[in-house]
Amino acid sequence: MSGDQVEAAVASCTAALRTAADRDWEAVNAAGMEWTCRTTAFHIAEDFAAYASRLAGRAQHRLPLDITLPEGTDNAGLLQVIEATGALLAAAVRTAPPGVRAFHPAPFGGADREGFAAMGVAEALLHTHDIARGLGLPYEPPADLAESVLTWLFPHIQPGPEPWPTLLWATGRGELPGRAPVTDWTWYNNLVIPSDRITLTGIRPAAARDLALGGNGGFDWLDDGPYEGTREACTYLVKAYEAGVHRPEFGVFALVRPEDGRAVGGIGFHGAPDEEQRVEIGYDLVTGARGHGYATEALRALTEWALARDDVDTVIATVEPDNLPSQRVVARAGFTRATVEEERTAQDDHDTDTGLLLYLRR
Repeated sequence: MSGDQVEAAVASCTAALRTAADRDWEAVNAAGMEWTCRTTAFHIAEDFAAYASRLAGRAQHRLPLDITLPEGTDNAGLLQVIEATGALLAAAVRTAPPGVRAFHPAPFGGADREGFAAMGVAEALLHTHDIARGLGLPYEPPADLAESVLTWLFPHIQPGPEPWPTLLWATGRGELPGRAPVTDWTWYNNLVIPSDRITLTGIRPAAARDLALGGNGGFDWLDDGPYEGTREACTYLVKAYEAGVHRPEFGVFALVRPEDGRAVGGIGFHGAPDEEQRVEIGYDLVTGARGHGYATEALRALTEWALARDDVDTVIATVEPDNLPSQRVVARAGFTRATVEEERTAQDDHDTDTGLLLYLRR
């Protein structure tokens, strides 16, 4: 997801709306909205400008920035404003360094450059749809743009047979056979958890798929990374996404050093909390990053984040008996060895591997 997709979405939007530039956009509401078609079109430009300024300025809150149209601006002029502000967003995305984040409220308080690009594309596609329906125009954007929005902003939504109808359904704008109507929705930027020397950066389904297939997932990995455990975890993440059961806050995270932007390992959950509010965690490091305390720091940060939630009571880690370094990691992160009874219960009720040592933190 890059400036190229933003430009493609802008081109799709303006090409569709330009066919009705001679119509009165103030006389008709956009479909499903209280805004007129003209107000909705201006909203697209406003979002482009807001996203570009936040990302370029590394804003950690809403910026007091407004754009206005000169009196007498016609629909053709408004489309030029959409093109201009879209170009600003594309440029901001292209020039932002990897890992830079800026404010966006939904749902974790921030977004990176890929997130702002995805949100800009989503605004363009969805609101062009709303305007086109209000004006009685046909509109269907390129399927790859709709699919990109789904994989970057809707990791909790099971992919459908076609991306555009799925995106419309996911945002309450259409029906999808076999699925209940959506009346309340949100998109998800990836979760990022900062720590002292590393940042836990949530891996989206699109990046996870690339990692599972042997790619780098968009990360600059140290040495021989990522380690095989991270690739395997990403494989399970993709399967959960395709099954519609992925919860992005309980996914997989890359461990990134802010000092140089290098990814040094991975950490993540084996799934969402169970009925007993238990969640299991796993981690690994690339060879060149071991022995520096990164695993302990990451495990402690993610565990404390999980235990601060209302839906998590216990965090579980399982370690092989001969893996003494990992046993020291879990001990330093505040985990304690489970009792014999707790291990037996885990084996009977949760199918825990009998050959692994069980550690808990509450």
